[in-house]
Amino acid sequence: MFEAGPEGFQGGMSARKYMAITQVSKAKATRDLQYLHENGLLIQSGADRSVRCELNLG
Repeated sequence: MFEAGPEGFQGGMSARKYMAITQVSKAKATRDLQYLHENGLLIQSGADRSVRCELNLG
């Protein structure tokens, strides 16, 4: 995501995209994205199945 820049991931990172890139389970993808959000690296938008994450570049 960082290499692609703000315009590189249209629609942000979802658990499904993360799973496809990293080859991990849905549970692991969700935990990883939540961890990154809790530590201020990602900004989440949406709810439930439509949660998307963007890099927190601010």
